[in-house]
Parts: sequence; C-alpha cells; structure tokens
Amino acid sequence: MPAISDTQTLHDQHGRHPQALTVEDFRHNLAAVRARIDAACQRAGRSSEAVRLLPVSKTKPEASIRLAYAAGCRMLGENKVQEAHGKWQAVQDLLDLRWSVIGHLQTNKARLVARFAAEFQALDSLRVAEALDRRLQIEGRSLDVFVQVNSSGEPSKYGLPPEHAASFIRALPAFSALRVRGLMTLALFSAEAERVRPCFILLRTLRDQLRDSAPPGIALDELSMGMSGDFEIAIEEGASVVRIGQAIFGARALPDSHYWPTNASAEESGAPLSKAHANPLSRP
Repeated sequence: MPAISDTQTLHDQHGRHPQALTVEDFRHNLAAVRARIDAACQRAGRSSEAVRLLPVSKTKPEASIRLAYAAGCRMLGENKVQEAHGKWQAVQDLLDLRWSVIGHLQTNKARLVARFAAEFQALDSLRVAEALDRRLQIEGRSLDVFVQVNSSGEPSKYGLPPEHAASFIRALPAFSALRVRGLMTLALFSAEAERVRPCFILLRTLRDQLRDSAPPGIALDELSMGMSGDFEIAIEEGASVVRIGQAIFGARALPDSHYWPTNASAEESGAPLSKAHANPLSRP
C-alpha cells in the first residue's frame, strides 16, 4: 500500500477524462471515483462512508445532467449561479435532484440561490449572508452553507483569510435561515503534491481550532475540499465532501487552471486580484 505522502495530484493532465456520453459511461466513472475514494480512505484509516461525493456539472448541458441523474446522482454542484438556476428550471421534472452552488456569489444573485439551492459552499461575506438570509426568510426556506477559506494565500482566489474566520463565524448566528455545516477551500492549483497538501492541512487544523469555540447552533463538522485532480490528498487530510467534475462528466473545453487561476494566469487573463483581502465583515 502506498504511503500517504506518496499520493500525487493529477492537475497537469488536462484532457485525460473522456466525455461521458451514456448512462453506462456515468455509472463507470462514478464507480471508478468511488473506488479511488475507498482507497484514499483506507490509506488514511477512515471509513469511506464519511466522505460525500458531490458531482460537479458546471459547463455541461442538460442532456448530461439527465444522464448523471439516471446513473444515480441526486445532488449536483455548479459554480455559476445563473447557469445553475437555468439547469434547475430545465430539469424540474427530476423532483429529487438537489443543487449545491459552489462558486462565488454576488449579493444581487442571492435571490436565485435562495429560490432553488439546497446548499451553498462559498460563503465569505456578511453582505452575502445577510442577502441570502433575507431572501430565504421570504421564500420560507433554509440553506446549508459552508464558509469558504482561502488556504493558499493567492489573491486571485475568493475566501476568507484564515485569520478572519473566527470573527466571521461568530457573526453568523444572526442569520437564522443559514445552517452552517463546515468549511470549504480550493487548494493551490499545482502538479506538485507537496504544495497542495498544506492547503488541506491548514483547513483541517483551522476547523479543529474553531469547532471548540463556535457559537451555539454553528456546526463545523464538514470539510469540503478536493477536486478531480487532488481529492485523494484531500481525503487523506480529512475531507468529508469532495467536488468532482471532470472525472465523472469528462474533460471540459478549458483546463481547471482557467477556472481557478494562479496569480500569474489571473494577471494574464485580466481576472480580478486581491479577492482574499476584501473585508468579509463589512455589511450593507
């Protein structure tokens, strides 16, 4: 059995996943991912039942959503709110299909998330928390949320700086429609496992520190971390939710580095910087 420290990332292998075009393709891919989850759990001495697989359908068409559903998927993750809302509208005949929004949310899109999502994994602003809570109260709904932490220190990524997490979480009981479940992060996008693993260690360590002092009603049991290229490392470091897209749906037209830019690629593409340093505690 390979040692935990030997686990590698697959971030440098864009295009390796063939497109899933049939229900059988999806069943095969889901089984393959679950086998990798089982193996990672075994290496870490964990039960595979403690890890939830969240298939991520971003950029994929309605036909792929329906195939994934037929293969057994009952919750799907989406990055862009409007894309997710459109898909939700298109497949409302799939009555037990639920949606997790895992990407950055602007306050003016909170009404959409409050309308259809079961889960939101990228909470990093009290402005967004207030907007969501206000709209959820109108809708008569509640929402599971994860607090996003910037574990890599890259200014091109969203998420709270780790040192702001405690004060942010202390403010969340004011929003009664939000059910805080845990923390979420995006690790450094690198083919070098020794650069990726510390991001996951940081989130687990932070969660362990925060859990003892969390306000009543705030649960920090869950750690959402790890994608197709690095989820095995994340599991070894304590992930309870892994967000898997390409290993299930097939390669996207653009590599993951396009969606999760490093500082250099963000500058080249014109993506906004300094996201991690915005004031998360400011309110309207």
